[in-house]
Amino acid sequence: MQHPDFNARIQQAENALEKLAEKIPGFRGYREKEHRRDADKLLRLTIASRVDEQWRRLTEIQRRLVAAGEFGYLDDLEGVAIRLRTFSDQLRTASYGYAGLFDAIKVEDEELARLYAYDSSLLDLTDEIKAGVDRLEAAVGTDDFPKAMNDLLATARKAIEAFNKREEVILSTD
Repeated sequence: MQHPDFNARIQQAENALEKLAEKIPGFRGYREKEHRRDADKLLRLTIASRVDEQWRRLTEIQRRLVAAGEFGYLDDLEGVAIRLRTFSDQLRTASYGYAGLFDAIKVEDEELARLYAYDSSLLDLTDEIKAGVDRLEAAVGTDDFPKAMNDLLATARKAIEAFNKREEVILSTD
């Protein structure tokens, strides 16, 4: 007895749905827009995950300082940690191009493309954050520690400022 090929059935059903969808004006564009939204969401979650990794490294540096009895920089390090966490949380919860029927601002294809490009540029900030945590980690117990910490703090501020400009990307007209 031959077993049904469920994969082939699903493929046929998808192909039939695609053919039907081609007859519906705007449906293909809708699906493409949905894919861009999903891609942007995945990109932002990837960035947030990379920032979280550096945040965990930073908390380990804080533990090392406590274990060594060096309490002088803990407040400053906590400030950096809070900013990194804020950046990560903003990325996870940011809008990714959905605009409801009654929203004041409709996010169109061009805005979605700009938003994705902008969010891609935020990925570069994760490299800067990682490099800053690397320098901070290497500077523990040295005279270079305050500068490394201040540099990382500046990078964390830069990340939050960059994220806060994200809305301007949607609102801007080229």
